[in-house]
Order: sequence, then structure tokens, then C-alpha cells
Amino acid sequence: MGYVIRPVRADEWEQLKELRLAALADPVARVAFNETFQEAVGRPDELWRQRAARSDEGDTVVTFIGEAADGTWGGMVVVLVETDEGAPQTHVVGVYVRPGHRGTGLAQELLRAAVEWSWGLAEPVVARVRLRVHEENARAEAFYRRLGFTATGRTMADPKDPAAGEREMALRRG
Repeated sequence: MGYVIRPVRADEWEQLKELRLAALADPVARVAFNETFQEAVGRPDELWRQRAARSDEGDTVVTFIGEAADGTWGGMVVVLVETDEGAPQTHVVGVYVRPGHRGTGLAQELLRAAVEWSWGLAEPVVARVRLRVHEENARAEAFYRRLGFTATGRTMADPKDPAAGEREMALRRG
């Protein structure tokens, strides 16, 4: 199954909202996202419009989607620029692939787009791409390792459950 990997456009906020809500309703959302379905479903449409518009501008945050030949969105990834932690970096969040699109290579294509966007920034020049993975999400951690991400040793509490932890992984610019 082939996909067109591209940024979300400003006028696609409703599709973005639907995909994000589908992600948060997925059984693995507990260990994959810091936001809950209950939090997101109540957010005003203006927030979704803003998220889509920011992605369309593409200078500090972009949401990439994988669009199948029939026009459906199979998955997404969000990548945002961070400059407040020393050397400029990007942070990958919101990685999601719909169940019917898993195992197709879409997740790898989405992550590749996020990393290429990060390395392609003229300003700021990004030193690394980072992400966080829940300690119970071994499948995601193994996937990120296959793509070259390594554990940084940095951990933090899960914002939804302080008894659980998340590990930071990063890919350094070569």
C-alpha cells in the first residue's frame, strides 16, 4: 500500500481532529499519548483550526500524514522545534498509525519525513531529533531503535500516571 506523506493543510482541520481522536481512542493510547480522549474531544474547533494552520505554515511545528490512494489518512506524526533546552532540537510526538494500516511501512515513512524535515531546517539548525517512549511500550521502543534512535538515559514521569515512566530516545545529526 503506497502513501503520500505530506503536511496537513490549514483547511484540513476536521480530518486532523478525527485522526487525533481515533488515535486517542485506540487501546494503546494509554502508553502512547500524554493527552486523553476525554481531554481532546472537548477541545474547541478553533484549537483544531490552529493546529492545522500551524502545520501548514511549517516553520516551528508540522503534522505529517500518510494519505492512502483512496484519500484516507492512515497515520500521522507531529514534529516541533525546541530551542529552550540548549542546542536546537526537534521533538517527535503524536505518532499514530490506524490499525488497518499497520505493518505497511507507513510508520517508518512518517518518521522519515519528520527527521528529514528536522534536518532540512535552515534556522534553527537542529542538532538532534528526540522523542519519548513509555516504559511499557516495548514495541514502539524497538521500532525507534531500528530507525537509529538511542536511549539518552534521561527519564521522566508519565504525565498521566506519575508512578509510570517515559524514556527519552534521540537521533543525532550525522
